[in-house]
Amino acid sequence: MKIAYVYDAAYPWVKGGAEKRIYDLALRMVQRGHEVHCYSWGWWWAEEEKEDIIFDGIHMHGVGEPKELYTDNRRSISEAILFSVRLIPKLWKENFDVVDCQGFPFFSCFPAKFHSIMGKSFLIITALEIWGDYWYTYLGFMGFFGKALEKIIYRLSDHIICISPKTEKNLQDIRRINRSMVIPPGINFNEIEQVPPKNEEWDLIFAGRLIKEKRVDLLIRSLSTVKKSNPDINCLIVGDGPEMENLKGLARDLDLLSNLKFMGFLENVSDLFGFMKAAKVLVLPSEREGFGMVVVEANACGLPVVVVEGTMNAAVDLVQEGVNGFITPSLKKDMELQINQALKERDKLKTKCIESARRYDWNEIVSNLECYYQKSLNE
Repeated sequence: MKIAYVYDAAYPWVKGGAEKRIYDLALRMVQRGHEVHCYSWGWWWAEEEKEDIIFDGIHMHGVGEPKELYTDNRRSISEAILFSVRLIPKLWKENFDVVDCQGFPFFSCFPAKFHSIMGKSFLIITALEIWGDYWYTYLGFMGFFGKALEKIIYRLSDHIICISPKTEKNLQDIRRINRSMVIPPGINFNEIEQVPPKNEEWDLIFAGRLIKEKRVDLLIRSLSTVKKSNPDINCLIVGDGPEMENLKGLARDLDLLSNLKFMGFLENVSDLFGFMKAAKVLVLPSEREGFGMVVVEANACGLPVVVVEGTMNAAVDLVQEGVNGFITPSLKKDMELQINQALKERDKLKTKCIESARRYDWNEIVSNLECYYQKSLNE
C-alpha cells in the first residue's frame, strides 16, 4: 500500500505522544514493505535545507516553514488553518491508497477529504481525543465553535481510528458509526527490556509536556505534603513547555528545590526509559489524556503509576487498581496517599506492571492497523 499520514508536527523534531505514535506506525509500515509518506511542517529545514527528505525510510514532506503550535498555552487556531492551506498543493501532487489524517487540529481534514473526493486516496481519520463539552472549558463561550467543528470533522469519513476505548465511546456519543476501530499506541517491548537503569535513583518521575493540562503543579503541591513524613523524597520531572518557569517558581516557594530536578526534554527515548528504571513510581497528574502512553512505558519499565480521575482522562483505563497502579481524585491529600501507597507496594507490583505492558507491543498493533487499512479499501 501507499500510505500518507497527515499531522502538523513530526517526530523526532517535535516530541509528543501523537508525533511518536505516527513515527512508530510509519516506520513499521515501511519495514513491512509499504511506501509511507508523512506531511507536516518542515521541521527539518534548518538542518537539511530541503523541502522533502527520506527519514528512516519514510518520505517526509514539509508544507512550509515551521510555525508555533501553541498560543497562550493553547493550540494555535491560526497555525492549524495555515497548515491546512499549505497542505493542499503538496498533497495534491501524489495519489495514495490511504490518507490517515489526524483529527486534531481539525482543519487539515478538509483538504484530505477533498483529495479523497477527487479519487486520489481513501480517507481515514484518526481520533486522538473527542472533547465534546470540554470545548467550553478549553475556549469558554467560543467552545461552541470547537464542539460544532468536531462534529463536522467526524462526518467526513465513515472510517475512524480511535486511539483508546474512551475515545471510541466519546465518538459514538457524537456520531453512531460501525466502522470505527481502536488502534492504541504501542511500545517496542524488547527495546525497553534491554535498556539499563541510570545510576541516579529517584522515588518519583513525571514525563510529558509542561502545559497546564498536565497538572504538574498538583504533583509538586502533593510532594510538599509527602515531604513532611519523608524529608528525603526526590522527584525527576522530564519534559519542557510553557509552564516550566511557573513550576520552578512553585517548587521554590514550597521549598522543594532540593527534592525536585527539572530535566527538560530528552533527545533519546532510551534515556527516558533508563530514568524510569532508576525510579520507583511514575506520577501522571493530568486530568485529560487521549491515551497516556507514558503509563504503558512506565509499566514496561516495572513502575506502578499514579493517575488522576477525570472524565477526559483515558489514562485511567490503562490502570488496574493495585495491579499496575493507582487512581486518585485530583486533590493534594488524595494524591499524597496514593503516592505513598505506590512507593510502599512498588516491589510487589513490578512483575504485574511489566506483564500489563506486554499487551501493547507494536507487532500486534501494526498488524491490526494493516488489516484495518486493507479491509477499508476492500469495502
